[in-house]
Amino acid sequence: MPARTGLAERETAAAAHEPAPDRPGAAAPVAILEGTSFCISDEFGDIGSFATSGFFADDVRFLSRLLLTIDGRRPLLLASKKVDYFSAAFYLRLPAAPGLTQDALLIARERFVGAGMEEQIVVRNETADPARLELQLELGADFADIFTVKERDHALGHPDRARPLPPPAAPLFERERNQLLFRDPSADDGPTTQVLLSPAGEVERGVVRYALELEPRSQWRLRINVHPSALEPERGTGLASRRQIEQRFGDELARVRESLAAWQLRVPQLRASWQPLQRAFEQSLADLAALRLRDGSASNLPAAGMPWFMTLFGRDTIVTGLQTLILGPELARTALQVLAGLQADRDDPSLDAEPGKIVHELRRGKAARAWFERYYGTVDATPLFLILLSELWRWTDDADLVQELRRPALRALEWIDRYGDRDGDGFVEYERRTMRGLANQSWKDSTDSQRFADGRVARAPIAPVEVQGYVYDAKRRLAELAREVWRDRPLAERLDQEAEGLRARFDEAYWIPSRGHYALALDADKRPVDALCSNVGHLLWSGIVPPERLQAVTDALMGEGLWSGWGIRTMSAHDAAYNPLSYHNGGVWPHDNSLIAWGLARYERFPELHLLARRLLEAALHFEHQLPEVFAGLARTETPFPIPYPTPGKPQAWAAGTPVLLLRLLLGLEPDPRAQMLRTVAPATLPSWLGDLSLLGVRAFGRSWDVHLERHSVRVSEAE
Repeated sequence: MPARTGLAERETAAAAHEPAPDRPGAAAPVAILEGTSFCISDEFGDIGSFATSGFFADDVRFLSRLLLTIDGRRPLLLASKKVDYFSAAFYLRLPAAPGLTQDALLIARERFVGAGMEEQIVVRNETADPARLELQLELGADFADIFTVKERDHALGHPDRARPLPPPAAPLFERERNQLLFRDPSADDGPTTQVLLSPAGEVERGVVRYALELEPRSQWRLRINVHPSALEPERGTGLASRRQIEQRFGDELARVRESLAAWQLRVPQLRASWQPLQRAFEQSLADLAALRLRDGSASNLPAAGMPWFMTLFGRDTIVTGLQTLILGPELARTALQVLAGLQADRDDPSLDAEPGKIVHELRRGKAARAWFERYYGTVDATPLFLILLSELWRWTDDADLVQELRRPALRALEWIDRYGDRDGDGFVEYERRTMRGLANQSWKDSTDSQRFADGRVARAPIAPVEVQGYVYDAKRRLAELAREVWRDRPLAERLDQEAEGLRARFDEAYWIPSRGHYALALDADKRPVDALCSNVGHLLWSGIVPPERLQAVTDALMGEGLWSGWGIRTMSAHDAAYNPLSYHNGGVWPHDNSLIAWGLARYERFPELHLLARRLLEAALHFEHQLPEVFAGLARTETPFPIPYPTPGKPQAWAAGTPVLLLRLLLGLEPDPRAQMLRTVAPATLPSWLGDLSLLGVRAFGRSWDVHLERHSVRVSEAE
């Protein structure tokens, strides 16, 4: 591998290459995706006008610049938007210029993303006069890994706080193939980008010019194919022929459309009179379809979210599987099988791995070298794995799968007791063992998320409050599987006893009488971390809260400290570290709220459930029906609409799963494995704002069920 360019030289090159964040005309991003590939451009279709734009595949930016000008000027915008999750269209016009009247030309850009990217550019002369012009494309590739791009985005205005971007690769033009070739200069065997152009133009470095003479009412067409390749020795050059690329794009477009159509036919169909629910549910289905991975063992599982998490994450995948079981069992079943295959089989401090632990995330290529190829720094994915196994069985009665996964389940249970409980005190805690890893390994994994009420940062090992609830629930559920499927009564009795013991110890250790709520965590000295956080709502979902604490927990969740009016904040506004724009110390996370809503349903706190579900779905209206990863915790009484978080992930798998779970909870849908029935546990009368609805084709126990809400009452029947 050649030596890297010196830091000063790299910073100079990056500064020259880096797009200006305030470039005139740069506006709302347009993002399309398919599998692990995605493209983020501005609304003109240009790539390179802001820090996160680009065409990415497998966590590498293969195209960092694609700028279109006419006679040296940027066209004006008519309209642009996504067509499908994998395609977008941009319509531009020409301002007045010497020899050309205003709006003489219409420029259309149509873009499709698959394993690569294809763009069709059409220039139309809309007048009765001939037109002469020069169309120019500026192309570039920097091969930045996703973590470097993320740092630049989060350090906007302070580039000294982030690693510099790699210098742009020098373009090589192959005239006989009419293609530009960009090779990553950081390694001899690094990735490469092929850009095929049809027709040919005049090429000078990364700039392509076309001198056009358009007859009246005529048009000119250009096709651009961007093909990312990995130059690996076993794969030869990794370059594809023009014919192969063009054929691949045609095949891919057909495959993607067929896959989307099949997905839409398989999931239940909703017809709801209350439009916030209808539109949010439809958008969730589109987002979950868009995020499906396309290759490897994780095929058809959703990536965690765009742009930073376009890969498999254990926690996110499991939670999304739990949220979406009314869509069918496939996602949950595949998630369990894939995660079982990735389960750690050895003690490896360099990966934060121990035997039986469920993986945190996977990365590939340059991103894997910058972070980890496989990393296990999560304390909650392992008990959540057991909860998903149980929940899938409750919906399907799939005893064969439970038998198949018995060994991974028991290994996960052993990890909880042997490695998760690091000091033998009966609680599961985390502390990273590699300094490259995550300092915090619960779902609130930012570095500043574990705070006392006075703002002090808690010291690891940390025993998060919600994880103790997950472990309690996992042991209760595994006891049920031991009795009903494995026919192992001693194991069932032991797990029930352990769960009951945990419940008693937990209440004594985590309840803070002086504050009237459960602690966020226990710190290294076993002191309760006394900030009031949304994590306590997960305890209702797990069922670990005793009846005498229910009112206090509910009041804490819906009190003015946590309740923003749009949702439940991650941290109370009354605590010192609260910031409504903080990722984990004041923002509102839809998936977090969905699990709290599930807990409210479990304890039959229906008024609070209905209020929470309504406000979240109303919030989605203000995000074009697409709930983001997180939004600001500002009070609804202070803002006429929910305020976006500055850099949210969107679409995000467990945010997309939130409306799906809320629909299930509003309808009270619960499987009954003993009776092999789908039932409703909704109250006799539902709120009038919910209107009427039909949810057709819910699959449970190998059969299809129809659900109707009419005159505020729910009816479930087997589909004919």
